[in-house]
Parts: sequence; C-alpha cells; structure tokens
Amino acid sequence: MKKHIVKVYPSKEKLEKKDQLAWKMAEVATDPAPIKDDVVDMIINRIIDNASVAVASLNRRPVANARSQTLTHPREGGATVFGMPNNQKFSAEWAAWANGTAVRELDFHDTFLAADYSHPGDNIPPILAVAQQKGKSGQDLIKGLATGYELHVNLVKGICLHKHKKDHIAHLCPAQAAGIGTLLGLSTETIYQAIQQAVHVSFTTRQSRKGEISSWKAYAPAHAAKLAIEAVDRCMRGEGAPSPIYEGEDSVIAYMLDGKEGKYEVPLPEKGEEKRAILETYTKEHSAEYQSQALIDLARRMKTKITHFEEIKEIIIHTSHHTHYVIGTGAGDPQKMDPNASRETLDHSIMYIFAVALQDGTWHHVDSYTPERAKRPDTVRLWHKIKTLEDPQWTEAYHATDPNKKRFGGRVEIIFNNGEKLVDELGVADAHPAGARPFKRADYIRKFETLTAGLITPAESQRFLTLVQKLPELTATELQQLNVQMSLEALTHSKRDERGIF
Repeated sequence: MKKHIVKVYPSKEKLEKKDQLAWKMAEVATDPAPIKDDVVDMIINRIIDNASVAVASLNRRPVANARSQTLTHPREGGATVFGMPNNQKFSAEWAAWANGTAVRELDFHDTFLAADYSHPGDNIPPILAVAQQKGKSGQDLIKGLATGYELHVNLVKGICLHKHKKDHIAHLCPAQAAGIGTLLGLSTETIYQAIQQAVHVSFTTRQSRKGEISSWKAYAPAHAAKLAIEAVDRCMRGEGAPSPIYEGEDSVIAYMLDGKEGKYEVPLPEKGEEKRAILETYTKEHSAEYQSQALIDLARRMKTKITHFEEIKEIIIHTSHHTHYVIGTGAGDPQKMDPNASRETLDHSIMYIFAVALQDGTWHHVDSYTPERAKRPDTVRLWHKIKTLEDPQWTEAYHATDPNKKRFGGRVEIIFNNGEKLVDELGVADAHPAGARPFKRADYIRKFETLTAGLITPAESQRFLTLVQKLPELTATELQQLNVQMSLEALTHSKRDERGIF
C-alpha cells in the first residue's frame, strides 16, 4: 500500500491529472491485479449477508415504498429486485434504489470503522444491478465488488467526514462508481470522471443520523447508488466532471472538510497489488449500530451476574469518542432517551440497546425494537440510569492503525444501591474476526436462514444459497437469477400503484 497526500492547490498551481486522488483511485479500478480465493469467499459471504437482511426488511414501509417506486421503471433485460420474481426486470438505477434500501433498513450488514464510518456492503446493490443489466458474469461482478470495497475502505481510513458533519455516503458513492467502472471494463479516464461526479453530487449532512432519525438513513446509500450509476452512464457518453474534485481551490476539501490548509493521507494499493480491503471489514451479529455490537455481547455476559435489576443505581459506559458522541449521551439528543423514539433512533442509542440487552440477554432485529419493548416501565427506568463517558484509551484503540489493535467496545461499570460494583469490558464483538466467535460461511448461511425463515420457501432458500456459492463460475444468464424471490401474496407493494408521481 502507498499513502497519497491529498491537499488543496490554488488554481494558479495546476495539479496534473496523474497526481489527483480521483485519478489514482481510477488507476486502482483499472488495475487487473489477481483476486485471491479468500477475497472471493468473503465477497460471497457478503452477498449472502446482504440478502439476509434485505429479505427480513421487505415489508417494512421504507423498503416497500422504495420497491413501489422501482416498479414504475420496468425494463426488459434490466436488473432484479429483492422479493420480486426473477423474470421481472427493472432499470438498474431503480433496482439499486430498492435493493439498497432493503439492505440498509435494519442496520444489520457489514461495517468498517476508521477515520470515518462505512457500510461497504452498500457497494453490492448497484454493482450487481449494473452487472445484471449489462450481461456480465460472476467473475466480472467479483472484480467490480473488490474495487468498490477497496476504494471505500481506504477513503474511510484517510478522510474523516463526520468531523465536519458530512454523511458517510460521500465516500460510498465514488467507490460504487469505481466498482461499476471495473465491472464494465471502462477506461481509467472514464472512471476518473465518474468518480469526480460521484463525489460532487453525494455530499450531504449528518442530520440524517442526528436527532429524530428518519427512514432516510435507509434510503441514503441507495440514493448514492442511483447517483453513482447515473454518473457512470454520463461519463460513458463522454461527459466530464468538476476537477480536481478533492484538491481544487473550491473543492470538497476546501469548503466541506478541513479547508484550504487541510491535508489527508489516503492509502491505495500500488500497481499489481491485490485488492484485499474487504477482509478488513466485519459484519454484524446484531441489528444495531456497529459500536453497539461488542457492548451487546458484554451485556449478555454481565447479565449472568445480576439478580435484581431494580437494585442498579447507575451504569457508566466508558468508551470511544465516536461511540460517546454518536450513539451515547455525548450526542446531546433527548430522543435517544425517549420511549416513543423511532426504531432508527433507538438503534443509535447505546443507552437503550444496553438496557434491553442486559435485561434480555439477547438481541432481536424485531422484538428488541417494538414500541411495547421500548415503553416497558422497568426498561425505561434502567435505560435512564445509563450514561456514556469518553475514555481516551478507548478512543485511541478505536483509531488504531493496526487492525489487530482496533477496539470498538468499552468498559462498563454497573453501580448498585448498596455501593457494590460490577465491572467488565469487551473490545470487539464476538462475531468480529478477532472476536470470540468470528463469522464464517456457516454463520452467514445461518443468519440468512434465520432472517428469511417464514418469508421464503425452503426451495428458494436452497436455490439462492447454491447459486451464490458458485459465483466465480456463474454465466451472465445465471447471474440474472442471483436474487431472492418471495411470494407476491406476502409482499407489500408488489404491484404498481398510483400513490406518487411515478
């Protein structure tokens, strides 16, 4: 890996194209470095993972509405949509919209945390949709996804968006565009322009993850997917982009990030170097914000040593800056303590999550979020006794450059009315590669079977799992079938309606 210095240059000091970050990213996208079996295996795992959480969310309102919009854009030879029959195809950008929303809705797929946040699995819906529409093979899809993950992860390592309250889709969209470029075998020049367009149009604020969090949190990566597909399409037709998008005098760095004196280091593979960033990412065992994963596991462990929850006086979670200020009491969001808060808000409240996990000793993607569960009086009492504090040691571990030293959990002090304390800590989730029970292929399959049980037939489950595990050998015709179908009678909004504009 080589670290590239990225900073702002005045217009009078012309920065050569070859020295721009977007060009270097495009060079990675067009570099035919070999992809090893362990990377291919993880790509398959993450396609299974995405399908698991997508199917489980198909009848939730945001997902059903995204699908109903997509149904108004049928296209012969297009792409498939989760839940819909494989012989019904839709325009790729709209299929990516529906599928991306389904994947993101439950906050239950893969994650990578470094200088910023990311859910790299959000690269899969648009790249797969374009692959289906353009008649690409399983091998082509693998190459595109390896690029999407590689660039997404490395942008997240090098450039912090959250510091300036910018949403993390600003790193996702250019990665999606580059991945599509690799998939289609486009030139470095075309991908370079598409990356810049994608960056330019995808900067949004983090209000989508602040205060009263709405369904836009689920729509945001799907919106990036549509923007990425459209950017690539325009550039394939010869259009250009604002340039240099990162380093220019009026660029995103100059006016949306660290300013004209800002300087970043973004690592990228050198020519011929393998794209292995997907192996640094990790999925979720629990349907909640990633910083809560280890703390849910810790709550399960601590529950075994508690007899009476009403005897708890206070719970203090010592954790990282990110956890404290994003999902903890440091966020200053009263909604995070509100029993009437939305599901999207509750999954960004570690106080709520820890209280429920401590009482129940488990976590469920539906049951743990129901209004009845959130309003249970004893839970509310316990919930309101919890606060978070930033601990510099946990912040340092969160930002560790060595993946083996990164920690995302915290140390918990449970203080009882009699003055006794129960103290324990956990750095990484059980399912993390360095955790107690790292996720393997069997775990991804189990997650799929658990989340799709009762929603799809056993035959459909077996068909999909068999097909996806043969991804490297799939022909273009077979890739058209890489989708999970559901009975239309059980699917909300499975037919075109007239509720909106489309």
